[in-house]
Amino acid sequence: MTYLMLQRAISHAEFLGAKVSVIFKVPGSFEIPLAVKKLIKLDVDCIAVLGAIIKGETKHDELIANQIARLISDLEVEYEKPIGLGIIGPGATHEQAVERIEEYATRAVEAAIKMAKRLRKVPEKLNEEKVIIE
Repeated sequence: MTYLMLQRAISHAEFLGAKVSVIFKVPGSFEIPLAVKKLIKLDVDCIAVLGAIIKGETKHDELIANQIARLISDLEVEYEKPIGLGIIGPGATHEQAVERIEEYATRAVEAAIKMAKRLRKVPEKLNEEKVIIE
């Protein structure tokens, strides 16, 4: 499943004119924030995180997903680099995750790239004119 997400993400990034310079595969979703922290220090404009957290018999999937999202958000703000969140779940079945592969992969890539481009347009200083960044 994540292999297909990766293929869709790479294809969409190239379609948008972005270069994928690093692919970091983690053994499990819980390791994502550490990988992001290591990558965010590199000379990259943005990061897209992909994965699926499938519902099990307990609420473990919710615990993992909530922590990952919080930590990724913290890193994005701390380092001022966009991170597209393309993690399916929590609460998703395997079938639901498969149905969402393309949507989550392309949305994560698109959000990260668009935000990186918009951040480059933020002026160092504001003058008297209204600034709209799109």
